[in-house]
Amino acid sequence: MLDHVRDLDSLREATERLLTAAARLDNASVAEPSRLPGWSRGHVLAHLARNADALVNVLEGRPMYPDSVTRDSDIERDAPRPLDTQVADVRATAEHFQRLAAVPADWARTVALRNGVTDVAARIPFRRLVEVELHHVDLGIGLDLEDLSADFTDREIDFLTERFAGHAGVPPLALTSPDGRAWRTGRADGTPAAVTGPAADLMGWLAGRRDGSALKTSDSSLPVLPPL
Repeated sequence: MLDHVRDLDSLREATERLLTAAARLDNASVAEPSRLPGWSRGHVLAHLARNADALVNVLEGRPMYPDSVTRDSDIERDAPRPLDTQVADVRATAEHFQRLAAVPADWARTVALRNGVTDVAARIPFRRLVEVELHHVDLGIGLDLEDLSADFTDREIDFLTERFAGHAGVPPLALTSPDGRAWRTGRADGTPAAVTGPAADLMGWLAGRRDGSALKTSDSSLPVLPPL
């Protein structure tokens, strides 16, 4: 079951870890490439700040972003900023999100995100937690997917396999991790191909952070997953 209060507590802790780690950088290292192709660490930090603003919009019933062009141009505008400005922006926007999410509300209501996607409001704190945890890894400053908690990793795999379930562009897949956890995703028709490997690698592949080379499959090769 969704527990937005628990997720907000986890989010607060994850945000503080990210901010503490980012504050150890300097202006030169903020301009260096992140682990995301084409993005510097400044792009990642700018995106985190603007994503917090966007999720405030979602909770308040406004469009998440005015349009995709504005979303991308805002990140490009803010990416070159110095470290202290980046960190202050991520902190201020994160605190704004936390304050708003602490206000009593109808957490069972449906909210609109990007590209026609809708979700229950109670999942928005977890969606923000995913942004913070995965982009902390993307910064390439010492945190890897294996360092994330087992609870977070399992929940993110749950979320991503649910997202790809029934997708016409994803063949039927049966995922398993060494501890025996199993997930089904992709199209419902046909015999699912088995994909096995460590949970961190399964999550990384589903989230577009790893190429799946550490995974084993009963098929000839892993499918190319559509962008999230």
